Amino acid sequence: MAFSANSDTRCNFTFRQTVAGFLGAPGLPFVDILSEKLIAQVFAKHGGLFGRTYTTAIVLWAFMSQVLRDGKEASCQSAVARISSSLGVSSREDVDPDTRDYCRARAKLSEAALHELTTTIANEAERLVEPQNLWKGRHAKLVDGSTFMMPDTPKNQAAYPQNPAQKPGIGFPIARFVVVISLATACVIDCAIAKYKGKETGETALLRQIIGCFCKGDVAVADRFYGNYWMIVLLMQAGVDVCFRKHQKRHTDFRRGRRLGKDDHIVTWHRPNRPPWMSKELYDSMPNSIELREIRYVITKPGRKQDPFIIVTTMTDVQGDDAVQYEDLAELFGFRWNAELDIRSIKTHLNLHHLRCKSPEMVRKEFWVTMLAYNAIRTTSLGSAWICGTRPREVSFVSCCQFVLAAWDVIDTMTAEARRAYCVSRLGQIGKCLVGKRPGRFEPRVRKKRGSNYNLMMQPREVLQARLANGDNSFETK
Repeated sequence: MAFSANSDTRCNFTFRQTVAGFLGAPGLPFVDILSEKLIAQVFAKHGGLFGRTYTTAIVLWAFMSQVLRDGKEASCQSAVARISSSLGVSSREDVDPDTRDYCRARAKLSEAALHELTTTIANEAERLVEPQNLWKGRHAKLVDGSTFMMPDTPKNQAAYPQNPAQKPGIGFPIARFVVVISLATACVIDCAIAKYKGKETGETALLRQIIGCFCKGDVAVADRFYGNYWMIVLLMQAGVDVCFRKHQKRHTDFRRGRRLGKDDHIVTWHRPNRPPWMSKELYDSMPNSIELREIRYVITKPGRKQDPFIIVTTMTDVQGDDAVQYEDLAELFGFRWNAELDIRSIKTHLNLHHLRCKSPEMVRKEFWVTMLAYNAIRTTSLGSAWICGTRPREVSFVSCCQFVLAAWDVIDTMTAEARRAYCVSRLGQIGKCLVGKRPGRFEPRVRKKRGSNYNLMMQPREVLQARLANGDNSFETK
């Protein structure tokens, strides 16, 4: 069944084209996670179906194609060119090359619909993932935070001010985000965005906003920044176990507590004083103390940090059916690094490090379209992993992006039977593009390529332009 953005539309571009681009064909695994029916229902729920030439379907497709590309292919002009080419073939309809109509249509996309679609895809993928890809039969979710920048416009500066350490006019607006990522599927479960600095803009505050994305029985894995009493208790009250690195300012003495083994014991943490952000009612509902397990281990592999890792967890059972051993905890926390790699993939290969939109409303929509495209790529990887018998995280994210972009150029011209055969073939090819099997490889974190010979911008642009007009270019070169 095909869904179009509007029954009165003059073109026949539907959500099916967007779905088919991610190598989705009837009868293939995980194809129902990202379906045209789901997309249409979510946008209809939020009143987001619109258009005649620039329908919701084609605008979403073009916007996703922008975040999946980089350079000149990520521009609005390039998106309009792709729309013109697609409609020219399917309906012989001319599209004005001016980008203003496309930008107006893009602004109509519902942010709430994009958010819901992103999280729905991730949750459905998590539900369908094979048990052998879970950690001890449980859903582990990785937590981490980062920042991104955006164009230096007055609106963006007002909503997301630049780093206060920078002088006005020489920095970019900057936003902070915290993301919860599935260990099994690598999909983004949910995320929260805020200003870079200010009240309730820290990573733990943002995590509290999306703590509802955890389900009872999940395991939260995060670095030492999240390992405070309040976050651990909030997750425990939701029925979620934690595996956090212990904050370096907390004292650790393995001679105390109930000993479970070498560098492995159970200790009691007592409730601190009420922080300013917490209401008295919430504070009173917190337990006076909690029992936590702490372990210490050292990685001995060449090229890895040799400092001891001290892990704090709520998984204290070492003898029952659900026993978690010392080695299990060390392995689980080692998987936390996948969150760093996933965020790097989103920021580097989907251009989240610096978004392009010039208003805060559009910045947030671009952010969610980026997360939606990322989850769609990860869903495609799930299908390829299932066909090839590999783990989803072994499939190359970049290679999957490349095959998806190549498919969008040809898949719409095929019959249904040819499309299915093509999707199976391409998924098989993606499944052969594996990463992570590089034993003994480690690289120093330095750059060989030298930087530009130009100085950093230390004064506002208009000041520098005035200096150039007066023949002073001494600030340009080192």
